[in-house]
Amino acid sequence: MLRVTYRLAVDAGRAAARAEEVAREQTVEVPRAALRDRFVLEEVVGSVESVEPEAAGGTLATIAYPVATTAFEPAQLVNVIFGNSSLHADIECVDVEVPASLRRALRGPRFGIEGLRKLVGIWDRPLTCTAVKPMGLSPKALAELAYTFACAGIDVIKDDHGLAAQSFCPFEERVPRCLEAVERAAHTTGRRALYVPNLIGTPEALAQNLHFAQERGARAVMAAPMLIGLPAFWELCQVRTAVPVLAHPAFGGAQRLAPEALWGRLVRLFGADAVIFVSFGSRFAASREACRRLAANLRDPWEPVLPALPVPAGGIAAENAAEVVACYGRDSMLLVGGSLQAGPGSVAERSRELVATVERAARELPDFRGS
Repeated sequence: MLRVTYRLAVDAGRAAARAEEVAREQTVEVPRAALRDRFVLEEVVGSVESVEPEAAGGTLATIAYPVATTAFEPAQLVNVIFGNSSLHADIECVDVEVPASLRRALRGPRFGIEGLRKLVGIWDRPLTCTAVKPMGLSPKALAELAYTFACAGIDVIKDDHGLAAQSFCPFEERVPRCLEAVERAAHTTGRRALYVPNLIGTPEALAQNLHFAQERGARAVMAAPMLIGLPAFWELCQVRTAVPVLAHPAFGGAQRLAPEALWGRLVRLFGADAVIFVSFGSRFAASREACRRLAANLRDPWEPVLPALPVPAGGIAAENAAEVVACYGRDSMLLVGGSLQAGPGSVAERSRELVATVERAARELPDFRGS
């Protein structure tokens, strides 16, 4: 069974009936009185398993759906989880329990945490990551930023999610320049940073840009599942790419689907090798406990699905990097953006400070594996 937990913003006396309505809405979409076929009743319609009040108000309802209703297909899976019910203002999807048969069908990450660590050659600490930005800089200027970050020791250097195929920064010019920049830095430092181009656009544009990037040596790519569509993201991860995929959370707040369920469960299930999400203490509202649950959902055993790398972001700086490392642990990647280009010191100095801070904080972790 596929089990989905919803938060219902209804009076306690109406909660059970509302949960029953959701169970039917997400499967048969007819009143209970219209259900006369035995197969439909036993093998198709959702069933309410529990309805429990929350201490802070509201109700949590867990509904079991026969896994066959998903057709073992990504779009229909999302439809069963939160299709019509997402249109109701009193319902939020907060958790998803995916059965093993569905996990085997959709497969999850192809590279996962170990695959990403292998690409950057770092095994004993959290990875560091930043973005080339702001939008509006030329490909040459962004490439120079990439070179500076790579020379400073940043592990992963990605496109900002706002970089697409704008006339002032064409994809076909930006990607080769940034790839060349990190290679040039590798000759200087002996360490090869990972540059990650952003893929965005129609399915045809995604395919063309992916082919272009891989042909020119990109070893990973990034896409925003909610911008390009979850089924398109699944196909990108499972069928199209030969490299790891980072998931970006843009447009992820445009529905009542809890981050722990969307980014911690579904995006991992669909194939993201690393998942960017807004962290506690950032410019976005996110609690520390919710962030821990999200990270746990990405890394916890979930056979046969590989673990995905949590990438906390949204306002991390060198000054609070140690706290972030202490929260998420060794198997994480800190995405630090604009703060590396602001404040005292040069970009290179602040980037080196970040790397040093993460290395020091990692040595304090109970699972530190350094020599």
